[in-house]
Amino acid sequence: MQVKSKLALLGGPKSVQSDPGNIFNWPIVTPEHEEAVLEVLRRGGMSGTDVTRQFEKEYAAWVGTTYALGANTGTESLRAAMFGCGVGVGDEIISPSVTYWASCLPAFSLGATVVFADIDPNTLNIDPNDIEHRITERTKAIVPVHYCGYPADMDPIMEIAARHDLKVIEDVSHAHGGLYKGRMLGSIGDVAAMSLMSGKSFATGEAGILTTNNREIYDRALAFGHYDLYTAENLETEYLKPWAGLPLGGYKFRVNQLSSAMGRVTLKYYDGYIAEIQQAMNYFWDLLDGVPGLRAHRPAKDSGSTMGGWYAARGLYRPEELGGLSISRFAQAVSAEGARCGPGTNKPLHLHPLFHEADVYGHGKPTVIANADRDLRQPAGSLPVSEDIGSHTYSIPWFKKFQPHVIEEYANAYRKSAENYEELLEDDPGRTDDIGTWRFFSPA
Repeated sequence: MQVKSKLALLGGPKSVQSDPGNIFNWPIVTPEHEEAVLEVLRRGGMSGTDVTRQFEKEYAAWVGTTYALGANTGTESLRAAMFGCGVGVGDEIISPSVTYWASCLPAFSLGATVVFADIDPNTLNIDPNDIEHRITERTKAIVPVHYCGYPADMDPIMEIAARHDLKVIEDVSHAHGGLYKGRMLGSIGDVAAMSLMSGKSFATGEAGILTTNNREIYDRALAFGHYDLYTAENLETEYLKPWAGLPLGGYKFRVNQLSSAMGRVTLKYYDGYIAEIQQAMNYFWDLLDGVPGLRAHRPAKDSGSTMGGWYAARGLYRPEELGGLSISRFAQAVSAEGARCGPGTNKPLHLHPLFHEADVYGHGKPTVIANADRDLRQPAGSLPVSEDIGSHTYSIPWFKKFQPHVIEEYANAYRKSAENYEELLEDDPGRTDDIGTWRFFSPA
């Protein structure tokens, strides 16, 4: 692969010259998707449940679990999973701080709170070695997130949970179809929940879904916000039967069936979709193998683990190999080459004022400690890897099609910027702590 020596940022030609065509188009919408959605629309079945029930059965079979339960968003699927595991007033969950807020924040509405653990700098996932010392008698669940598509290290997490009689809630929102040592993500913990919104690798429009093998968790989740399923005849968990008929949480999590119809068609072809994404994304990283300062964020090829859909994919940055060049300057150079690149990733949640000061429900004290037995707020410096990770991560293109000549041009933008780092040092603004986002990604 030819490398042009003069950086585009400094007046040279851009690395990316080709029209990318449909290589970034997502979600895939075919005539079959359209017809499935129109069928629901034409008969006025948007608020029904027949299509959703079919989608749940098919999705559970695909993941390899006994049960699946749809919801209107991934956030509500995560809250239902927490309630399903018995998370309630005064309880604690343990979550990574570097994640989208929905991984943990729904605990507040259940009267529980969050204790954050640090992440592994190479996987960007919760560090199993930083979990156990955070467990107290109030801890109810651990929430590993398969962050940016990379499978969390589930074996030690499950072992820790078993020793302390804790539930494990997988957040699979970034990693639909990914494998951990040959096992499907979403089938390993006690329960899993995930977003199916239109930007995710498994995109249905706007929805979420929960998967589990545990009947009590399933029954509790449907009792919480699915009044149509919450009947004495439909339950196996005896203590829930006396209140059947009305949702325990007073919520309605029903999926709009336009999304369920979209999901059923997508599920038929999704393994093929992500196989091509895998081929394209791995080719991109193979082209950059050995480039100073750049490391692939993906499991080892012989590990039995895969990245699934590669949602919000990131690369790992080693500034010490590039003369200390800041991630912001590097990303600026890559973007000038025609490959949009953003520095950082999610900002660590434990530093947001919501987890320190906000009294959401009128307790007269910050919600994070409203029902706690101690002040468990975590100040700056408490999670050093999480707080520093923005300076060591950057976005990469999310290729949906295997088009080698296009992928090569994008990879060259990263290679060229790294190999010509000395030209960038003079005007480098240096490191800044204001890197990343609190809210969401806008993947290419």
